[in-house]
Amino acid sequence: MVLIFFVRGLLIGLSIAAVVGPISVLCIQRTLQKGQLYGLVSGMGAATADGIYGSIAGFGLTLISNFLVSEQLWIRLIGGLFLIYLGIKTMLTRPAERAATVTTVGTIGTIGTGSANNFVGAYLSTFLLTLTNPLTILSFAAIFAGIGVGGIGSGYLAATFVVLGVFAGSALWWLILTSVVSLLRRKMTTLWLLWVNRLSGAIILVFGILALISIA
Repeated sequence: MVLIFFVRGLLIGLSIAAVVGPISVLCIQRTLQKGQLYGLVSGMGAATADGIYGSIAGFGLTLISNFLVSEQLWIRLIGGLFLIYLGIKTMLTRPAERAATVTTVGTIGTIGTGSANNFVGAYLSTFLLTLTNPLTILSFAAIFAGIGVGGIGSGYLAATFVVLGVFAGSALWWLILTSVVSLLRRKMTTLWLLWVNRLSGAIILVFGILALISIA
């Protein structure tokens, strides 16, 4: 029975993560720019935030849910400004050397202390960006109610497996996305990567502007 709840959560997490938005664009750009691992770490930040929002909805934490929804104006304002910053930064980012020339030795050689800090920054940026959309809680709450999770009569075991499924589904999506994009990365020249940065940055910038407009 609990396996059914896990599978349902997996499908929910997969479908919500697959929605095209600024996080998707950011993860694609980062995968093309710095490799699959960097893009996947970025995606895991979003998956973690999805898991947290799923927990709030699944375990009926109405106090936290109500607070986040009531303060969504300020939260979305911060998120919009952050998106604008990331968009401009991405547009101005110069691509590294041709992606196809990256070898296993070179990749391993770049994973040092500074690289670890970059991974942490990549994870936290998408984690915080995903958290700046409190309305996600309402989406989870509606979906969970439809499958009998999150209500007074539902058990904690069912909610736990649904939330685990949500996280796994979201993580699975980012693994699939970054794997596909990584295959394309090997065929892209520095010039192509430059235009990818500019286009991705412009799209993220537009998402940020739209976020600010939506709260006006």
